[in-house]
Amino acid sequence: MIKVTSYKSSNLHTYGLGATVTMEYLLKDRDAVCGVILHPAFRSEETIEKIRNICGDGIPVSTEEKPFNILSKKDNCYVICVIEKKETHILDGNHMVLVRPSNCGNLGTIARSCLGFGVKDIAIVDRTSADPFDPRTIRASMGALASVRVEVFEDFEAYTKRFPSNNLYPFMLDGSSSLQKTSIAKPFSLIMGNEATGLDPSFKDIGKPVRIDHSSEIDSLNITIAASIGLYEACREHAE
Repeated sequence: MIKVTSYKSSNLHTYGLGATVTMEYLLKDRDAVCGVILHPAFRSEETIEKIRNICGDGIPVSTEEKPFNILSKKDNCYVICVIEKKETHILDGNHMVLVRPSNCGNLGTIARSCLGFGVKDIAIVDRTSADPFDPRTIRASMGALASVRVEVFEDFEAYTKRFPSNNLYPFMLDGSSSLQKTSIAKPFSLIMGNEATGLDPSFKDIGKPVRIDHSSEIDSLNITIAASIGLYEACREHAE
């Protein structure tokens, strides 16, 4: 079993916290799992048996408490999977593009929504963004990151150079059209800005800016909700 340490972005491994996340990685990206750790207090014999059967002789399974004290502050976490960090590259097709996202929880939740609507390629712009390998990101995705591709780009220009044929839809107020009245052409790139600052004003001259119309009772939508609404509208034929 690999020695467990507090997570740092420079680590070669990361961690999936919880039985659900562990099962997702074992079923969807088994080759990335280097080991599974069970808490001594874990009493779900059915889940333990499933994990041991999937791991077989190829993935070590241990029972110990110390790694949970290092990695999880929650009392309801009884399973940890050790995951090898692998660089992935997004493919041609529909993309979610996140420009400088700062919150790991939001990033993980958006990844789960992307998978739910069949958008399996996520571009992150700017290497100072939230870490897609952070255990908090992985847990918030509920293991969805085992099934999607995430690639980090230095800047937006590097992204568009790779995918010049994608139809660009920045989500912003300036110069925008109502998303509910916009036909999203494929392949699409739904572009979301930072949680606090949104997209730079220069994005109003890129592609076809859209906004999500809502009542005046609120000033804006949380980025995870906006991303989910955007995905639904863009993939509506899959959702019906």
